[in-house]
Amino acid sequence: MDGVAVAVNYRENEAAAIETAELILRSGGRAIAVRGDVGDPACGPRMVEEVANRLGAVTILVNNAGVLKRGDLGDFDFAQMEPMRRINVDGLVHMTRAVLPGMQAAGYGRIVNLSSIAAFGTAMAGTTFYAATKAAVIALTKRFAMELGPQGITVNAVAPGFIATDMVFSGRSQEQGEELLRTMASKTMVRRVGTPEDIADVIAFLAGDRAGFITGQVMVVDGGRMDYLAP
Repeated sequence: MDGVAVAVNYRENEAAAIETAELILRSGGRAIAVRGDVGDPACGPRMVEEVANRLGAVTILVNNAGVLKRGDLGDFDFAQMEPMRRINVDGLVHMTRAVLPGMQAAGYGRIVNLSSIAAFGTAMAGTTFYAATKAAVIALTKRFAMELGPQGITVNAVAPGFIATDMVFSGRSQEQGEELLRTMASKTMVRRVGTPEDIADVIAFLAGDRAGFITGQVMVVDGGRMDYLAP
């Protein structure tokens, strides 16, 4: 989105956040990197205050922090549910609460939450409990949209499919990563995996003025996945 100042939140990977901010700066935009753990309820107000002081009032929030702990019913270490829920669900609530006073004062706001097509039930193994947290994101999106709509604040969600990022090769050989990409591409109608730009374009639209009459919606961006558990 042209003209929008960006605060890049990070918890641990400072170098990546700074690199992203610098890319925006080099293209003529305004950006900063802001450290904070969204799962900490005290952190949200501090981050919002810092961003407001350095960039101006926060009118757009993209809740894209996420953690995936793999496992299904028989093999999932349920001790991992709490840290996953803490970020995927609680973090969304904390940050939404943190930006609300400013958005309510302005009578305007755009909130975009990142869910996943796992929330609808894909057949990919190992995503059962992750899917539960992302289904919660959809429920919260719809409820927040209903509550905040009269105040000029829209709330929508994006549900990405399989996206080609560095994580594809994490813990895999080059050959294994490429095989995974081919397998996931075969499960889509367009016969390719997604790119970060595919998701960013939809987020930018929902965060802009042209989407002012869209709220409480979930935009599925998955290339037409064909491996859902149910039609």
